[in-house]
Amino acid sequence: MQNSHEIDYEIIGHDMQLVEVELDPQETVIAEAGAMTYMEQDIQFEAKMGDGSNPDEGFFGKLFSAGKRVLTGEGLFMTHFTNQGHQKRRVAFAAPYPGSILAIDLQEIGGELICQKDSFLAAALGTKVSQRFNRKLGAGFFGGEGFILQSLQGDGKVFVHAGGTLIRKELNGETLRVDTGCIAAFSQGIDYDIERAGSMKSMLFGGEGIFLATLSGHGSVWLQSLPFSRMADRIIANAPSSGGSDKGEGSVLGSIGRMVDGR
Repeated sequence: MQNSHEIDYEIIGHDMQLVEVELDPQETVIAEAGAMTYMEQDIQFEAKMGDGSNPDEGFFGKLFSAGKRVLTGEGLFMTHFTNQGHQKRRVAFAAPYPGSILAIDLQEIGGELICQKDSFLAAALGTKVSQRFNRKLGAGFFGGEGFILQSLQGDGKVFVHAGGTLIRKELNGETLRVDTGCIAAFSQGIDYDIERAGSMKSMLFGGEGIFLATLSGHGSVWLQSLPFSRMADRIIANAPSSGGSDKGEGSVLGSIGRMVDGR
């Protein structure tokens, strides 16, 4: 695996952040398809099969890696953005829903970050982006979003998106119990598992789900306050088409809206 490009960046915004990456001539940043917000002149982009971390990898190796991405719900290709000019140029990336962007230097945390499969946003060229299936049976069946994880390996900067507010916890041999969807990322040295959420009554009526994730060991854990799945559930539950209440029904705009859509 090649050394990662050394990129500079700035995180812009508060509740709906984007990251602006500054590229020197011939520097490259990789990103998930559709994450780019804007780019300056001289930056060229190309969809490629694979993350570019192993330039000598053959076609079938790239095809195998891309196939694993498809099986886990990711896109077949990743987009590579390269500064082909002679001056520093910028390209910006943002996630499709509100939240915070976590910037991590992999070299500072031991060379690997484990994150939720949908949270990877962008990284310096040379970063290996791969899928990791949780090896424990309980976590596999009941871990929800935490079953399929992403591994980001290398020695450069990576950018991960978290829904809502981002919280960092340092574990020194302790155990932290978390809603499975609220885990954004964790470093090496953290062991991930699933446990039952208390008594049967608590599991059925507590509103916190049937299972919780347990994180233990020595390292850093990043949590997200509003996972996208939770936000989507609330939106669907309150949509009038799904039986939810129409919050605008007493207003003029609400009446016009119902006339337009035939209700």
